[in-house]
Amino acid sequence: MMPIRDENPSRSTPFVTYALLLANIAVFAYEIMLALHGQLEEFIYTYGMIPALVSQGEALHTLLTSMFLHGGVFHLLGNMLYLYIFGDNVEDAMGHRRYLIFYLLTGFAASALQIAINPASTLPNVGASGAIAGVLGAYFVTYPFARVHTIIFLGYFIRWVSLPAVVLLGFWFVFQLFAGTATLEAMKLGYGGVAYFAHVGGFIAGMVLVRFFRKK
Repeated sequence: MMPIRDENPSRSTPFVTYALLLANIAVFAYEIMLALHGQLEEFIYTYGMIPALVSQGEALHTLLTSMFLHGGVFHLLGNMLYLYIFGDNVEDAMGHRRYLIFYLLTGFAASALQIAINPASTLPNVGASGAIAGVLGAYFVTYPFARVHTIIFLGYFIRWVSLPAVVLLGFWFVFQLFAGTATLEAMKLGYGGVAYFAHVGGFIAGMVLVRFFRKK
């Protein structure tokens, strides 16, 4: 399922969400430039979050910097789509400053769970998806019945439907949980892939923290 837009207008301009979108796109453009000069791998290993280092108290800055790196154009576009659709309403519910703090905290929580699951991994984790999962968790709690226009792919058939956020995001979370569980053995063997538990950790953190960051 791929969300396209929601029927939930915000009452204020989501300046922080726009700034995050631009920051992620700008960093990815820089990654492309580095790739053209053969310097991207060193950059990713310097600023991506490596669980084996962070679990030993090293390279803690990567908990922040890794949130703005992406492994490919589809990785970036998928994350930015979800942030664009759901971020404005969550920012509206919290206010700009609290929303930014919330976004960063859920990103840290996402990394924390991924590290806890696989602390010996020496592969860099990159992407805004942990923090964006926190935004989804907040949306799930705050606007459960907002309608979200979604494209559903059923083999050769494609359907455009309108779903309540609680259904769409609930399905998304369950999928992340099951997919993460299915990759546990592969992670133990040192294989890379999607950091599903970062998504799970971010989503749960968003569901919990939104109650403290939402405007009264």
